[in-house]
Amino acid sequence: MTPTLTLAFELHADVQPPIDFGEISPGRRRRMVPITSGRFDGPRLRGRIVPGGADWQIVYADGFTELDSRYALETDDGQLITVRNAGVRRAAPDVMSRLLAGQPVDPAEVYFRTVPAFETSAPSLQWLTQSIFLGTGERYPSEVVVRFWLVE
Repeated sequence: MTPTLTLAFELHADVQPPIDFGEISPGRRRRMVPITSGRFDGPRLRGRIVPGGADWQIVYADGFTELDSRYALETDDGQLITVRNAGVRRAAPDVMSRLLAGQPVDPAEVYFRTVPAFETSAPSLQWLTQSIFLGTGERYPSEVVVRFWLVE
């Protein structure tokens, strides 16, 4: 059977400019992007992003980026969810150069995919912990948008 994707929710994260830790090995730079706030909304849940998360990135010389985001969500009814969102981002070198410099780029020019894992103690949200999801992302100068798709 071929899996289908169903939109679970869309997240809009407010982010600060990256902190660049420099070259950690030849051709690899470490960056950290603070996640300060934001909202998420979907048919089965909605709420806010808890301040204090971050995306820990490794950026290669050609701009290819490994993503490792960790942050927390709070639903409108007070349930807490932790998110670990691993992924990749790539585009043509000129597009990646502009994106990494904080300039606007057309999201259609960037391959930005993630594989999130969720944790929660909320009985009504266990479907998040017992399912597979795929994320599709868009990076803007001060915001990241991720759509989380339930693999059915």
